[in-house]
Amino acid sequence: MSNEAEKSSDQLEKRGSNRSRTPNSPEFMAYIGSNWADRDETLPPRAEVAPFAAVRRNAIQDAFSGKLIIIEAGGLKTRSNDTDYRFRPHAAFAHLTGWGSETVPDSVLVLDGEQNRQILFFRETAGKGTDEFFANPAIGEFWVGARPTLAQVAALLDIETRSLNEYEAYVADRAKLDLTDEELATAVSELRLVKDAYEIGEMRKAVAASIKGFEEVARNLKKAQAHPRGERVVETAFFSQARAEGNDLGYETIAASGAHACTLHWIVNNGPVRDGDLLLLDAGVEVDSLYTADVTRTLPVNGKFTDVQRKIYEAVREAADAVFAVAKPGMKFRELHSTAMKVIAAKTAEWGLLPVSAEESLELDKQFHRRWMVHGTSHHLGIDVHDCAQARRDMYLDGELKPGMVFTIEPGLYFQPDDLLAPEEFRGIGVRIEDDVLVTENGVENLSAALPRKSEDVEAWLAKLA
Repeated sequence: MSNEAEKSSDQLEKRGSNRSRTPNSPEFMAYIGSNWADRDETLPPRAEVAPFAAVRRNAIQDAFSGKLIIIEAGGLKTRSNDTDYRFRPHAAFAHLTGWGSETVPDSVLVLDGEQNRQILFFRETAGKGTDEFFANPAIGEFWVGARPTLAQVAALLDIETRSLNEYEAYVADRAKLDLTDEELATAVSELRLVKDAYEIGEMRKAVAASIKGFEEVARNLKKAQAHPRGERVVETAFFSQARAEGNDLGYETIAASGAHACTLHWIVNNGPVRDGDLLLLDAGVEVDSLYTADVTRTLPVNGKFTDVQRKIYEAVREAADAVFAVAKPGMKFRELHSTAMKVIAAKTAEWGLLPVSAEESLELDKQFHRRWMVHGTSHHLGIDVHDCAQARRDMYLDGELKPGMVFTIEPGLYFQPDDLLAPEEFRGIGVRIEDDVLVTENGVENLSAALPRKSEDVEAWLAKLA
């Protein structure tokens, strides 16, 4: 455990000590520690992810032969005073262990190349004869529940486990390599560029759960229109499914109605949802393995697009469809964006918005069409919503598509309400269509295809669910 983690652990244990009313006399300690039934310590079956995680660990261990590699899960993060955010381990830790939402905070994975060992250190459950059992609100069983035993986690993840109390002695006086090292951070990030069969299955689960969330939003659109902060109604409708179907949200939901859709990362979600407006919903469910979907649909609040809304919407869909048509193994990742931009440039030129032709606008020193779409078209997706972010440029942006990669296709058009270069009827309209795709041997599979994309299909879908 790092010095920072030790400091965090000490702070957790001292929380509220100045206002504690917990008895600690020898008599009470003996009393509270007695007469408990034996806990069922049956070993769980090996998790489906275990052999996949072992392959990943071996790849990193082989890449850094003979090194002592430290991958920390991280600790609890304070939300306010003595309350914490829901714990989520570091993506690299989750990927290399397979331990997802049930990860114990402050756990550490050690890949010991010198001794050819892989060890998971974590704080196992405390005995009932300890004051931690009942008196520690940060980690005590009475407060946060029992932690698994070393044997249970070893059986689940098929890895050697040891008490966190033994970690410091194990690594003492040895040269260590951790995620502050750029080369290691890059390697664990690039390891996720191509998903294995387990990961692809988890991505399918995340997308399926997210589709349920979108359906729940559609069912609540009338309720949203009746509330002064209808965007919050939308946000919570999706969140209910995220928690019921998965672990949590993969990221803060963007529930942007009307002109709020022109703010790319609008997560305040405190505005009204008005009849006649479009609702841009960008949301994803994170499942218990911590893999997340990332899907966007732009919906007419009253169930019908206006002519202008449909015009802009279908232009965005045309840009997305152009990417779907060309995406295949061997294509450069950056070409996904350039393909979408050809359509965006053509449409904005056709509408008379550009000072030059579409072809001239596509030149690197011009890019005038980007005024209305400043973000990229695609990003890798997986255990992080923006997965593989530490990968090298030649492996990511300039890399070639390979079967097993999962990424988004998400063009958009956004006409700010004060944009004097946009036609007045365009102003305040923001549209994005985002799908999650899997690269196959011959092209791509749209994992989120169950959500309608054509404007007329969106209308029919809303009519069915309203």
